[in-house]
Amino acid sequence: MAAWTPTLPPGDSPLYERLLDALRADIASGALNDGDRLPPQRELAHRLGLGLGTVTRAYVEAEKAGLVKGHVGRGSFVRNAATAGRPVMKDQGPINLSQNIAPVGPGAARIVQTLARLQRRSDLIDNLAYAPSTGLETHRRAFATWLSRTAGVERADWRQLICCAGAQQGLGLALAALCRPGDEVLCEAATFPGARVLADHAGYRLTGVAMDGEGLLPDALDRAAANGAKAVFVLPTLQNPTGRIMGAARRADIVAVARKRDLWIIEDGIYAIFGGDPLPALVELAPERTIHVSGLSKALSPGLRVGFLLAPPGEVFERVIHAVRAQFYAPPNFGALIATQWIEDGSADAIAGEIRDEMGQRLALSRGILGPAMETPASAFSPHIWLPMDELAAERLAGRALRCGVELTPPGAPIVAPGLESGVRLCLGAARDQAELERALGVVAEALSGADDRSRAMI
Repeated sequence: MAAWTPTLPPGDSPLYERLLDALRADIASGALNDGDRLPPQRELAHRLGLGLGTVTRAYVEAEKAGLVKGHVGRGSFVRNAATAGRPVMKDQGPINLSQNIAPVGPGAARIVQTLARLQRRSDLIDNLAYAPSTGLETHRRAFATWLSRTAGVERADWRQLICCAGAQQGLGLALAALCRPGDEVLCEAATFPGARVLADHAGYRLTGVAMDGEGLLPDALDRAAANGAKAVFVLPTLQNPTGRIMGAARRADIVAVARKRDLWIIEDGIYAIFGGDPLPALVELAPERTIHVSGLSKALSPGLRVGFLLAPPGEVFERVIHAVRAQFYAPPNFGALIATQWIEDGSADAIAGEIRDEMGQRLALSRGILGPAMETPASAFSPHIWLPMDELAAERLAGRALRCGVELTPPGAPIVAPGLESGVRLCLGAARDQAELERALGVVAEALSGADDRSRAMI
């Protein structure tokens, strides 16, 4: 493909960055394919009317980002387009279907360019100082904009947003502001495993509430809340682990129960970006009694431990700030700075879109291999799937899979009320590529059939 002649996108960024953006776009669109040879740098500089140094810088940055591979004496070649930008990883043991994380490729392909842009920010040095306990205003404004755009939180007010190091920390802050050790917290019968760990550590009593295909059942919540629970923790969009989504009417019913029982709502919106057209968040429907917790590690990059929460003004907001000061004084700045840069320059939307598309392909692959054994998620972009089955079958499946080199989420990890929900969660994002995921899903399908090497040796 020595005749490649890119069209540089308009903008104020340096020419080498715009050339790099054009290269990335042509790889993504298929205009450049695996193994295509790029034009020699001098030739491309002449063709585009650019300085040789500009083209050389773009090629160097492209290789750092994993988009191309240079060979001395032969030229520069497009790397495997499906894995461009993904770091080369050594064998690390079993294939991982246990961690609900996003593929790193889309973020890795942009991080070098982003770090260069950070050097030109007028507020760069501000990030070396302690932030206010709520976080820097620039970050808070960016994250409120992100929530308004992606999570059904149209009235996200940056002045009510508090930054933290990941949504898990945000959940801990919310619970600390509302509850004391020994208090009862309601949640879905199967819930985010991290919530169980946090409750166990802090001494809260988690009580699982019955679910259906839209998640939490209002009548069951009403009965459970009658016993004096302080709060309910709920994931209305792509519930973890089941992948279910609350419809608009169900959300209104949950809010009505919370108001009737004077129950605080802690809403986890971390998967909203994968849910399709966002429904109104619970914090939109009941802002006076909802703390909305979210973050960017699922949508942009797992190592970007950037979280935030919206809390209503007044006493609860001040209690969250008190918890921040007691636990870590102020949120870390530099992860939030990268996230802010990505939101401001549009990279966040592009990265999230690429991850969403990848999750859609992985989910379709899963459906083709596992068929009716999996509960169909409510969104075509879900990063996790649920295999409903009884507890014993779930434990046997996890054991068989691990013996064959595939690690699943421990079946008991998300289960709060074993008599109401049981099964196995499969996480689709941690596998290094679709080929590895396909191998792992084949192992799971084999394990589901009951095949076990030991049974073959019985006779």
